[in-house]
Amino acid sequence: MKLVKKTSTAKIDTAITKDDEERFFAVTSTELSPEQVKRIVSPAKIYRRQENVLAVHWHPEFIPLKYISERITALFPDKKDSLIIPTQHNTLMEFGGYSGVEVDCYSRGFNRKVQMLLHFESTRVAEASVLKNILRHTFKYRSSQLFDFIHAITKPVAEKVERAAQETGTPGEIISFVTGEVKKIEQMIDTCYDRIPEESIKNKLLRNYFDLLRQEQGDEFIDRAQYFLKAVKKAVKRDFPLKYFYRTSEIIEEARSLGAGIVIPHPEQFWPILLAEYDVDGYEIWNPQSREYTEFLISVVYKKNLLNYGSRSLLVFMGDDTHFGEKIKPPEQQKKLKAEREIGVQPPWDDLGIRKELLKANMSRKQVIDDYRARLAS
Repeated sequence: MKLVKKTSTAKIDTAITKDDEERFFAVTSTELSPEQVKRIVSPAKIYRRQENVLAVHWHPEFIPLKYISERITALFPDKKDSLIIPTQHNTLMEFGGYSGVEVDCYSRGFNRKVQMLLHFESTRVAEASVLKNILRHTFKYRSSQLFDFIHAITKPVAEKVERAAQETGTPGEIISFVTGEVKKIEQMIDTCYDRIPEESIKNKLLRNYFDLLRQEQGDEFIDRAQYFLKAVKKAVKRDFPLKYFYRTSEIIEEARSLGAGIVIPHPEQFWPILLAEYDVDGYEIWNPQSREYTEFLISVVYKKNLLNYGSRSLLVFMGDDTHFGEKIKPPEQQKKLKAEREIGVQPPWDDLGIRKELLKANMSRKQVIDDYRARLAS
């Protein structure tokens, strides 16, 4: 498809049309159509041979848990045992007697934002007012990054936009177009803020909105616009202040007081955490976006357990990191690799090479389910 030519950078159209409003409400809506419900409850592949299901790192997003439950039943018709706990970003959610959350926090020792998975028996967090206030603050602060992203384009710090344009080779007509559309989005958020579900206030709002412009503008043009947006977002995330997150040690202390299990997801994204000696139950050694060092991470856990003989062993986890919001999009708008992730499906458990390392470390999916469930009950 040919690149659609736009007006010069001097002309930025910010007049909001009915089509703009329809696109905006489409990407901020949390209501599901019958077709979208069908996509959730009817998986394309069935895993009949998998009897044990471990899923402690996945994101329902705005998809009702009753539909996710139907999907799990369809995926694993011969399931005998399971431990399935949702981990929404900075929002505590309950499923099947367990509650979980993936929380952003700040590790001051190596000056990085890190994430932790917290898991509970739901009765332990029926009140938990302090933890819920911490999560509420973190959710609000993390959501504010969307406005930094928007302002980087509508009220640009020249360095960010210019660097993104240079890195991506983005011509002026695309920058002009992106600026105009983002200004429209900014106006619509300001006007409709009280009517927008708060879970829609995140960076992907811009990506999803621009995807709906493909029919009008052409795939190649929007692909280049998205490439530019992604570069701007990367700069915004790099400069996002970390000091307003709660410290990792504070989160661990509060979580442990409530009997939480704590897991470090995709640790190779912040290697120093392996040396931090945090009070955690285990490490995620595989994730669809973090799969390069699986065998090495198993060996790290194994060696830590040998050195700490007699103490509570560290466990190995695998996170399918499923984002259910991706699955309801039309196939042509999906990020293919992200949409293919499946709750409870972690192939390395059955990979012969990795399985060899797991057996040496005395770990299996069934063993982790039994051990971690016992810890959450203790």
